[in-house]
Amino acid sequence: MLLHTASWPEIDAYLAKHKGIIIPIGSTEQHGPNGLLGTDALCPEIIAREAALDRDDVLIGPTFNVGQAQHHLGFAGTISLRPSTMIAAMCDWADSLARHGFERLYWFNGHGGNVATITAAFSQMYGQSSFARGGHNLPKLRNNLRNWWELPGVADVIKDIFPVGDGSHATASEVSVTYWAYPQAIKRVEMSPKIAPTGPILDAEDYRRRFPDGRIGSDPSQATPEAGGRIVAKAAQALLVDYEDFLKAA
Repeated sequence: MLLHTASWPEIDAYLAKHKGIIIPIGSTEQHGPNGLLGTDALCPEIIAREAALDRDDVLIGPTFNVGQAQHHLGFAGTISLRPSTMIAAMCDWADSLARHGFERLYWFNGHGGNVATITAAFSQMYGQSSFARGGHNLPKLRNNLRNWWELPGVADVIKDIFPVGDGSHATASEVSVTYWAYPQAIKRVEMSPKIAPTGPILDAEDYRRRFPDGRIGSDPSQATPEAGGRIVAKAAQALLVDYEDFLKAA
């Protein structure tokens, strides 16, 4: 069930039985010469929608699709939030959902660069409750962060498909996921070197000097829709289990 294609009475009816929501969260940033700019937002969105297919007890929120990507601003098309802006926006999303009765927010992440800021946003949300006067009857809001590639079994599938050259940015695995969902957007580009170099991530100008085509340690020319389908199937299955465990946790 998708929040964006539901009506408000349908969400009211959902909340009478369920208090959780999955929020895909990612980034809009370069992913090398053949990766889509929306890759880090599209991957969790694609997996979450597959997991919720024909399920009326699993609600997928709108994708938080611009994140902390300042180090990619040397490449055209990248859009980034400052950490403080992202924290404020996440808190506003959470406050809006909590006002309607949502109690469990499962933030399903597709961008490693978001992790520190998401964690700080959780601290800000919990801090609001800690500093507020006690005695209210509102339910306690609970957050969970999960990176899609860390779901149980997903790394094993990726390693089996791409034993060499998956890398850490513009990976063959994430590009494959987007190619599975958007085959019309497949881009065939010869890359040199075949496997990109690795190194530290600092500011945008330094990043562009170290990684001139945007990749880090990866050979995304290996990406195929078929590989993406295998990854999505495993990740969607694991997501449902992980989400249900979060809903049941104390």
